[in-house]
Amino acid sequence: MKANVNLNELFADLSSQFRDLNGRHPGQWPLLPRVLCAVGVTAAVCAAGYFGYWSSQFDEQEAGAQQEARLREEYRIKTAQAINLDALRAQKAQADLYVDRLQKQLPSKAEMAALLSDINMAGAGRGLQFDLFKPQQEVIKDYYAEQPIDIKVNGSYHDIGSFAGDVANLSRIVTLNNMALNANKDGSLTLEAVAKTFRYLDPEEVAAQRKAAADKKKKAAKKS
Repeated sequence: MKANVNLNELFADLSSQFRDLNGRHPGQWPLLPRVLCAVGVTAAVCAAGYFGYWSSQFDEQEAGAQQEARLREEYRIKTAQAINLDALRAQKAQADLYVDRLQKQLPSKAEMAALLSDINMAGAGRGLQFDLFKPQQEVIKDYYAEQPIDIKVNGSYHDIGSFAGDVANLSRIVTLNNMALNANKDGSLTLEAVAKTFRYLDPEEVAAQRKAAADKKKKAAKKS
């Protein structure tokens, strides 16, 4: 009972400190209102300082830490590259030789007609009869162009097999795709296939491809 009375008296005393504060100077307020007011002002100043000043500094500090981590990683990579520079140069030289060798197996735009004639002559040299030899529209890739050719030839099994071998052994790259072999009534065979050959793009075509890719990227960036 005494505890309840003491608590009631305490609450009454505390609440009495908040009465009749209007019109009185804060310095004349009782202790509890002055303490709570000081705490509130301190919290408001801290909040204003954080959102108005410190938060931007925290963001700058975070951005600086991220940039430092990125620069450290770039330094590590470049240091490793510098250490292995001679090996990287040797690898690049080997890659250049490999690319050059592959490019030599691809005809230029001016040599495509001769290559098509070589494919035709490979069939004629084996005694095959061409029912169809129709180049299709070129398919332009990033660094090369693909030329599909619909072919249909008649001949014996041995001659058709030899023709396929001759095509595979041409100095330029030619592949036979979608092959279908059908028997005729006279005992001969008909081969239908799509021969594909490839050529490297001329410098002007490469420049046009790169410009088209850059324009496409710009349009996609504008849409996003």
